[in-house]
Amino acid sequence: MALALALLWQALGRLWRSPAASARHAPPSRAMEHDRAIEVYDIIRTIRDPEKPNTLEELEVVTENCVQVQEIGEDEYLVIIRFTPTVPHCSLATLIGLCLRIKLQRCLPFRHKLEIYISEGTHSTEEDINKQINDKERVAAAMENPNLREIVEQCVTEPD
Repeated sequence: MALALALLWQALGRLWRSPAASARHAPPSRAMEHDRAIEVYDIIRTIRDPEKPNTLEELEVVTENCVQVQEIGEDEYLVIIRFTPTVPHCSLATLIGLCLRIKLQRCLPFRHKLEIYISEGTHSTEEDINKQINDKERVAAAMENPNLREIVEQCVTEPD
């Protein structure tokens, strides 16, 4: 009987400390940040890979854990995405970052600042790519290229 009671208390302790339980009982701003992170993930998970017939979610380039949202002002949030290319020398990592940025700029229904990074240690040129995908002028210049714009549109457009 004592063993059963101890096991029950141990299981309940794990449940109370679980992320889902902590999100339910978190202060309002933490709960809102969690809700916003889920909202962001729902937007980016359907982006298609430029090279494969899969979504970024299916390839595990993005996961729920790669999205972080922090409140930085009244109804304004910092959205940080850390995505993981499928291989360390992925030639399309910059394009994937561009697709993430464009889709979020178009679809996020709240005021935000957006930072997109390659997960640390997952790409051979991550520093250079991080600079490119977070530079507004480079992003604007890339989207002026009709061929690149067409590829981005194909990746970010929701399937019918």
